[in-house]
Amino acid sequence: MGITDFTEGVLRGVGLGEPVIRIGVTGLSRAGKTVFITSLVANLMDRGRMGALRAAADGSIKAAWLQPQPDDTVPRFELERHLAALTGPDPHWPEGTRQISELRLSLRVQPRGMLRGLRGPQVVHLDIVDYPGEWLLDLRLMERSFDTWSKEVLERMTGRPGAAAFQSALQDLDLSAPLDEATARNLAELYTAHLQESRLAGLSDLTPGRFLLPGEMAGSPALTFAPLPPAPRKSPLHREFARRYEAYKSRIVKPFFRDHFARIDRQVVLIDVLGAIHAGPQAVNDLRRAMADILSAFNPGRTGWLAQMLGLRRVERILFAATKADHLHHTQHPRLTRIATALLREARDRADFAGARTEALAIASLRATTETTIEQNGNELPAVRGRLMDGRLAAFYPGELPADPAMLLNAAQQGQQAWLDGDFEAMQFRPAADTAREGHGPPHIRLDRAAEFLIGDRL
Repeated sequence: MGITDFTEGVLRGVGLGEPVIRIGVTGLSRAGKTVFITSLVANLMDRGRMGALRAAADGSIKAAWLQPQPDDTVPRFELERHLAALTGPDPHWPEGTRQISELRLSLRVQPRGMLRGLRGPQVVHLDIVDYPGEWLLDLRLMERSFDTWSKEVLERMTGRPGAAAFQSALQDLDLSAPLDEATARNLAELYTAHLQESRLAGLSDLTPGRFLLPGEMAGSPALTFAPLPPAPRKSPLHREFARRYEAYKSRIVKPFFRDHFARIDRQVVLIDVLGAIHAGPQAVNDLRRAMADILSAFNPGRTGWLAQMLGLRRVERILFAATKADHLHHTQHPRLTRIATALLREARDRADFAGARTEALAIASLRATTETTIEQNGNELPAVRGRLMDGRLAAFYPGELPADPAMLLNAAQQGQQAWLDGDFEAMQFRPAADTAREGHGPPHIRLDRAAEFLIGDRL
């Protein structure tokens, strides 16, 4: 065996001799990351519903199968368990992401056109990385000092759920007193309770993210700090909280992104736009600000801190996907897409400037409803029908999204407490039963278009 053959054999044995597309799936809580990955993989394996993915439609994808992932130290994404939850006899939504996980799907692809007769089938590996959206929020901390972060958090805290108890504790605090661990722990617990209540209220800009999902870090000093007001003279508590804040960034945040995102080729950003609209103007503005900060740190260009630290090549494509499109009649999908595009304008412009291709889509990773019309006050309204979480079958008209996204964004940025022209309602539907068809993955809306944008050029 020649040295070239030996080298190619070794590279192929470790998965480096065949093309690998590493896809990062990110998004804030309740955006549907687990469902997106489960449905995407299932539909790539059984491609009957993937007509907009050209390589599936023209038969270029000859086979798809799961393989062991390249990183043995990362938990495997539990595809089989999640798929059983979504499509089993008693369909239900799987548990949300609580830790990082990874999955490798391999595709055997026959080149199209003139290359068909010159090359045999090629194997392309998709490495899909999933991680809690709460951890994604920590990206914005990397270029902020403890004082800057504290100032920003405290300025927007008033009126938010759970804030009063924490603010009261700050007012009673003697910053000149010696460091007391019980006081530190009480402040951290009150601040964490505020973050948890704010998340339940639909807010997004909640840091540090590990306070919401601490895992094995619960109770550690790195997670025992809270924002503090400025003081002319740094107190012992201030100095210790600032030290713990920096330790949190250097020992938790940086290693996580360094170890898992050094080779991201394509990025999926899932956004629950409908949930934010339902929660009100404050939640919409919170989502806009959070996504802008996230994408500025995850900048695919040359200036992002992550790129500087890792020497990253550019992320080639970024998909912004507004999820849960099945909660709307298809006539409203263009409006949802326009709102998502406007909501992410700041973040998306930064990515476009860096040279990455971007796309915004309204999708449903798993379609849980069918379309219908209902009559209300003598008018026929475009609605959706599905089974609610309590088991009842219901037809639902959530309200009409505005044709001009500025109607939402202006109200949000002006600090309005409620929509002036009525509310947009949201319902929670269960996965539909009896959707399985031979050779077809789970039903969806535009997941095939999402796949074409993400990987179509490489197939």
